[in-house]
Amino acid sequence: MIEILQTPSFSRDIKKLHSNQKKDLDFAIRKIADQPDIGQLKKGDLAGTRVYKFQMVNQLTLLAYRVIGNNVQLILLAVGLHENFYRDLKK
Repeated sequence: MIEILQTPSFSRDIKKLHSNQKKDLDFAIRKIADQPDIGQLKKGDLAGTRVYKFQMVNQLTLLAYRVIGNNVQLILLAVGLHENFYRDLKK
């Protein structure tokens, strides 16, 4: 079983979501937990970070995460729309 952790900024982001958005997000997180390598592996400043794209209430949404160890821990970093997503993720 993979342990799922959240960064403080991720926790703040999901508090702003509506219940139907959280349902879509939960589904995406479960999918990542089942297949940790499903997201696209990033390079450069974001090396080691994966980004999974999914539909949240018919809108393309990005979910950034890292897998630590041999698929032991999943750290959720950020969720949001494409606009400014990578810029904010680098902070």
